[in-house]
Amino acid sequence: MLKNEKGFTLIEMMIVLMIISILLMITIPNVTKNNKMINSKGCDAYISMVQAQVQAFEVDNDKLPTTIQELINEKYIKEGTSSCGKDKQLTIDADGMVVLEDKPASETTAP
Repeated sequence: MLKNEKGFTLIEMMIVLMIISILLMITIPNVTKNNKMINSKGCDAYISMVQAQVQAFEVDNDKLPTTIQELINEKYIKEGTSSCGKDKQLTIDADGMVVLEDKPASETTAP
């Protein structure tokens, strides 16, 4: 006598794995393609936040900060947060605007 065993057959499991594989092949390239745009939006938001801290510094001290390090020293931003990505750093121009510039070559290469 045959027992009625419930469960998935090998064919059913292979079909499910094939569908999952197809979905992964579709989604992974789209995520990696948009990664640069996501990082760019994050940098833009961070620049806006640092710009707000520059304005707070100006209100508190009646002068503009001359460097990002001055904001760090006065605890307006945290140490180690003066860059955006591996090869870009934040600076403050003469008008008090936060700008993103390339890091000098000596800072981008690790020993």
